[in-house]
Amino acid sequence: MRRGPKVPTRTTWTRRSVTTLIGVATLAAACSSGTGDAASSDDTSSGDAPSEKSVETAAVYPDPDWNEITPEEAGVDPVVLQEMADLAQAGGSNCLVVTRNGELVGEYYWNGTDATTPRELFSATKSITSALVGIASDRGELDIDEPASKYITEWQGTDSEDVTIRNLLSNDSGREWDFITDYVEMGIQAPDKTRFSTDLGQQFEPGTEWEYNNAAIQTLDAVLEEATGMDPGDYADRYLFEPTGMEATYGHDPAGNANMFFNVQASCRDLARFGYLWLRDGEWADDEQVVSADYVEESITPTELNSAYGFLFWLNRPGHWVKPSTLAGKPEGEGVPIEGVPEDAFFAEGLGGQVSVVYPSTGIVFTRMAPGDLEKAANARDADVVPELQRLAAQLVPDEG
Repeated sequence: MRRGPKVPTRTTWTRRSVTTLIGVATLAAACSSGTGDAASSDDTSSGDAPSEKSVETAAVYPDPDWNEITPEEAGVDPVVLQEMADLAQAGGSNCLVVTRNGELVGEYYWNGTDATTPRELFSATKSITSALVGIASDRGELDIDEPASKYITEWQGTDSEDVTIRNLLSNDSGREWDFITDYVEMGIQAPDKTRFSTDLGQQFEPGTEWEYNNAAIQTLDAVLEEATGMDPGDYADRYLFEPTGMEATYGHDPAGNANMFFNVQASCRDLARFGYLWLRDGEWADDEQVVSADYVEESITPTELNSAYGFLFWLNRPGHWVKPSTLAGKPEGEGVPIEGVPEDAFFAEGLGGQVSVVYPSTGIVFTRMAPGDLEKAANARDADVVPELQRLAAQLVPDEG
């Protein structure tokens, strides 16, 4: 089990501009202004890394809400925290939330938003979808190593018959992909995104090519609904959002299908809760195991064809990308981690710089969200802002060495 120093209505997406989406998609692998005040309180918490024993006996959860402490009480650098806030504001952010060991260290809002304002997560939704698959697996409703054709019966007897749920999670399904089909015809135009996605063909043998394939991920809607007997959005409400206190919702297409690859609406605090759930190996308050530790561990383990990717989570790992998406902006060959960020870091990330980054070695989770409007997201400086925020977050805990 991977434990670092840790302690204490449906929305329908209808977008107008194909041109905007194309411009936007080239910015982010993951779709692949005002002032703020840091939160503080009189509660205290040691900044020293606790022992493994103390981790097990003194875990802190936002149940029902976050305990707020000062940077000094959290053992983080207040100067770096302010630098993060300044950078986030300058980059057009709506919010920045920083937690350590389950307590709220800094919280900033701009552009008329506050702690309850929901925003479009874009492809950070994918990581939440991964959690739903993990929960269904834990409950015995599906097995990630079984063929998805068990649930998508129209794939039986076709070249897609052997595509596994693991392949869909790892983005190595080999399902049909090209830019226009994936981002325009499916992503914008298709009123029934699940049917469109399941009707696509097989381009490569499963497990031989990696591609950031939104349509392949959307087919998990059909898998989850058939396996669980529930709409995935309702399933998320019952088994993920309610147990963790997330006031988030899955969006749906005009045909009523849950959008698996984007469209969850959530606040900055909601997304921070999700990051903390993964930091805590899927465990929540009162020893509730929302997602099994085994699934969490596997979801952030490099996959065979892309060492910077797990099960719909991005990983800060070096190594070879067998076939990186052209949209990821990565050259063919070696993947390069973000300089200054620990290799154990992982993150849910979406278009326009919606991101929740987890640093297990420090107990830090930082969450940043930008405008949840597609056209505005196209202009968000996430290509510069997010990596720099990640570097700064890695420096929050002073080196006592």
